[in-house]
Amino acid sequence: MSPYDPAMREALAEAALAPLHGDVPVGAVLLAADGTVLARAHNDREGSGDPTAHAEVLVLRAAAAVTGSWRLSGCTLVVTLEPCTMCAGAAVLARVGRVVYGAVDLKAGAAGSLWDVLRDRRLNSRPEVVSGVLEQECGQVLRAFFAEHRPLG
Repeated sequence: MSPYDPAMREALAEAALAPLHGDVPVGAVLLAADGTVLARAHNDREGSGDPTAHAEVLVLRAAAAVTGSWRLSGCTLVVTLEPCTMCAGAAVLARVGRVVYGAVDLKAGAAGSLWDVLRDRRLNSRPEVVSGVLEQECGQVLRAFFAEHRPLG
């Protein structure tokens, strides 16, 4: 059991809202340094028509609005799927202290799978990365969604 399991369960609950408007079930929460939830979000590309409306970007925007600052130093981003390059870049630019994710994304992951934006030494901020939190549950949500929306054969 990880200390991030409760936050990941909240992210999974957020992810469950995305398919209601036809989007991939990815959810995110942003934790303050003391562990309280600052913001929650889920993918909303289909609902909003915005290609940048990934759960991570939306939760960073919401947390910045709550705190009144774009600098989210000391915060932890918890997301059900390994962030893509856009989302990893946004986390770096927001100065997030830690990124915790569940399922690995071998096709677009930028936290160590395909790329490693979060640990790139050339960048001025490098959050700690914690992977595999509730990985099976996070992966199952995605597999079930794609089995229904992109059946084989």
